[in-house]
Amino acid sequence: MDRRIPPRAAAPSRSRALAAPVAVATGAALSLGLALAGCSSSSSSKATSAASSAASAAQSALSSIGGQVASQAASAASSALSAAASFGSSAVASAQSAASSAFASATGGLDATGDVSLGTVATGSDGKAQVPVTVTNQQSDAKRYTVQVDFKDQNGSLLDTVVLNVGPVPAGQSANATATGNRSLSGTVNASVERAVRY
Repeated sequence: MDRRIPPRAAAPSRSRALAAPVAVATGAALSLGLALAGCSSSSSSKATSAASSAASAAQSALSSIGGQVASQAASAASSALSAAASFGSSAVASAQSAASSAFASATGGLDATGDVSLGTVATGSDGKAQVPVTVTNQQSDAKRYTVQVDFKDQNGSLLDTVVLNVGPVPAGQSANATATGNRSLSGTVNASVERAVRY
């Protein structure tokens, strides 16, 4: 067999590493294809077998690259989700700590959860949940109120918590306020009065 196969041009130095296996396998397949065209019928069977092996090598290289890319994408997505979950947990813990401090300052307060009602949760332009709060003083003298409002998802998991001070509210009257979350939330958000005291 006298026909010569011209050498392949060298790959650019800046080619991506993942393209190398494809270039090698594809080059092999092309070279063997040219060899098959120039061979006699007695050697065509061997050349065909070699070409088949090269094609299999190319397919394996592509599968390997696809697997690596998929693995890297899955890893990146997992890292992003972990970071988001960590940030959310930290924000909730910080809000709960602030709420505990606020109620610790309300010394001598009596339970007033029944004096507080909430409206419908809405989302502000900044993405933070907010809900109208109405406090009704059923006592015979003016009272101040400290109210904790929890924002939760549809499964009941805590997303955020807010403490607000209302009053003094005159005896027999009501006062309105708005509880606004500390951070942007998404999805279905519900609000509830976790605790309230009057003093």
